[in-house]
Amino acid sequence: MTPQAETQTKPLVLCADDYAQSAGISQAIQALAQAGRLSATSAMVLSPRWPEDAAALQALRGRLDVGLHLDWTSPFAVAAGHGMGLGAAMLRALAGGFDRSRARDAIERQLDRFEAHWHAAPDHVDGHQHVQQFAGIREPLVELLARRYGARGPWLRLSRTPTGTTDLKSRVIAAMGANRLEKIAATAGVASAAALSGIYDFDGDQARYAEHMAHWLEHSPAACVLMCHPGKPAPDASAPPDAIAAARAWEWEHLRSSRFADQLAASRVTLVRGGRLFCRLS
Repeated sequence: MTPQAETQTKPLVLCADDYAQSAGISQAIQALAQAGRLSATSAMVLSPRWPEDAAALQALRGRLDVGLHLDWTSPFAVAAGHGMGLGAAMLRALAGGFDRSRARDAIERQLDRFEAHWHAAPDHVDGHQHVQQFAGIREPLVELLARRYGARGPWLRLSRTPTGTTDLKSRVIAAMGANRLEKIAATAGVASAAALSGIYDFDGDQARYAEHMAHWLEHSPAACVLMCHPGKPAPDASAPPDAIAAARAWEWEHLRSSRFADQLAASRVTLVRGGRLFCRLS
């Protein structure tokens, strides 16, 4: 696309979360990325699937941002020794925050595991259930990104919805530390994406999701990150229970459909890698 054409469209990052959580999720993300229906994905590197699923993404290197989905609240994190349920994690964050030294160790282990199998630094870092913003996690996270990668390091996702979003879920997520994370990242010279769209209650059906997507594409500001959670129904005995499996299936069906392509065209949205928007690509 020429620079002139790109100025006539709205650039958004469409990021599929939870890569490597299960076979069906990884397969859906691979297929959508290959078709140009995504521009980023975030990997759960504590999953035993990560080594093989990282290898499966190699053909898309350079076409897709591949980032770390920092994990404190999945069964993988519990098995790793630092995890807990989301409710407990939120309470700890609100009651003084996580122990920074222990959090630093957990973050560093996940960065190491990411690099060991992707053979490069993450393009971005966000968090499973938005834990990257939590007090006691956000501070060592920014310190580590600045120390390990410098000015050309990963961009950070802020879980703050665009101005004018009023639903309770979005406001609660942002209140868990989006503004504070933005400030400490800016001070440390770590790039960040200021707005996040795609938050909903995972209720409804494919038709309702299509309506959500039309709204997000139309009303998200340029350079917004739009998250999604697609997954194909696929047998995977090793995967943990998935409370949003039904939503994953209808997201997958919509994102691969001609209707989604029509929505992109109607809203004049171009899907781009976050590195082109938030930091310099190497």
